[in-house]
Amino acid sequence: MFLDFQKTLIKSPLSILISVIALLSVGLFTLFSITAIQGQEPPNAFSKQLIFLIPGLILMFLMMVAPKRLIHKYIFILYGLIILAVILPFFGQKVAGTYRWINLGLSFGLQPSEIAKWVIVLALARLLSNHNLRIKNFWTNIFPFTIALVPTLIVLRQPDLGTAFVMMAPVIPMLFWAGARPYHLFLIIAPFFSILAAFNVGVFTVWAGVMVIVIFLARPQLWKGVGIYFANIFFGLIFPFLWNSLRPFQQNRILTLFNPESDPLGAGYQIIQSKTALGSGGLLGKGWGQGTQTHLKFLPVQESDFIVSVIGEELGFVALFLVLVLFFFLIVKIIRLALNASDRFSGLVLIGISTIFLTHVFVNCAMTAGMIPVKGLPLPFISYGGSFLISSFMMIGLVLNFGREELN
Repeated sequence: MFLDFQKTLIKSPLSILISVIALLSVGLFTLFSITAIQGQEPPNAFSKQLIFLIPGLILMFLMMVAPKRLIHKYIFILYGLIILAVILPFFGQKVAGTYRWINLGLSFGLQPSEIAKWVIVLALARLLSNHNLRIKNFWTNIFPFTIALVPTLIVLRQPDLGTAFVMMAPVIPMLFWAGARPYHLFLIIAPFFSILAAFNVGVFTVWAGVMVIVIFLARPQLWKGVGIYFANIFFGLIFPFLWNSLRPFQQNRILTLFNPESDPLGAGYQIIQSKTALGSGGLLGKGWGQGTQTHLKFLPVQESDFIVSVIGEELGFVALFLVLVLFFFLIVKIIRLALNASDRFSGLVLIGISTIFLTHVFVNCAMTAGMIPVKGLPLPFISYGGSFLISSFMMIGLVLNFGREELN
C-alpha cells in the first residue's frame, strides 16, 4: 500500500505546486502587510487565510488520491447535491445584501458556489467524454450549456454576477476540446456578442460585418444564414430593453467603466482608487507596508477584489509582472497536461479547470485596471477568501490526479 502511494506521488505532476506555493506566498505576504501595518488584531484576513489553508491542503490531498473511476461514476449525484447546496443560502439571512453563504455557526460561512465551479466542470467532462455523443450535431451542444446554466441562474439570483460568469466560462473551451464545430459554437455565443456590441453603433457595425464573414465562410443554406444574421441583429436591437432590466448599481458599474470620473464618490470610486494605487507604485513600488492608498484605507476591498492594486502600489510593476508569469506557467502547465492526458475525461477536466483559473486572473486584473466593470472576483491563491482558497486547492488536487501518468 505504501508503494502504491509512493508511485502515486511520483507519477503526479508535482512541479505545478511550485507556482501555487509562490502565488500563495505573495498573497500571505500582501495580506500580512495590510493587517499588520493597519494594526488589525487577529482574527484578521491574514490569520484567517492561514486557518483556511489547513483544510485546503487536506482536501487537495484527498482530491489527488481519489479514484478517477469513482469520480466519473458519482459526479452526477454530486452535481445534484451542489445545486441543493447553492439553493440553501436563500433559506438563511442575507450577508452583505446577498444570499451567498451557508451559516456554519462559526465566524465564517461556506460559499457553495465556489465548489459548484469545478463540480460543473466534472459533470460536463463526464457528459462530453461519452463516445456515443454526436458532438458534431448542433443541438448536442445545447445540453452541456444547460448543465452549466441551471446552477448559474441560481447564483445570479443571489446575486453574484462574477461567479455566474465563471461557471459558464468553461463550457465553450470544453465543447471545442470535445470536437464541437467552431461554427456551432459561434452560433451559441453570437447573441451575447450582439447584445454587448449594441453599446456602441460603430462596434455593432463592425460586429455585423464579422457575422457576415463567418456565416459566408461556413456556407450554410441560404435561408439559414439569412435567418441567423437577422436574428442576431434583432438581439442587438432589443438591447435597450435588457439595459432597463439591469439594476441601477449594475448600470452604474458599466457607465463608470467608460467614465469613472462621472461618479467619483459613488460607482466610480473603486476604479479611481485602484488606478491611483497601481499608478503610484511605479516600476519597483513604494516598499512593503508603505502603500498610502492601502493603509489610509482609500482602496476598497483591498484584501480580496483589489489585492492586485496593493501589490502594484507596494511592490511595483515588476512584482505584478512576476505574478502574471507564475499564473502563466500554472495555466500552461495544466493545458499541457490536458494535451497528454491518458483519456478524454481527464483531458476535459483539466481544460475546464485551466479555464476557471484563467477567467479569474483575467477578470480580476482587468477589473483592477479599469478595463471591465467591477465584478468582485478574487485572484487565485492571493486574494483573501476561505471558500475560494479551499476550492482552488481542491482544483489543484484534481489537476494532480487527472494529470498523473498512468501507474504501471
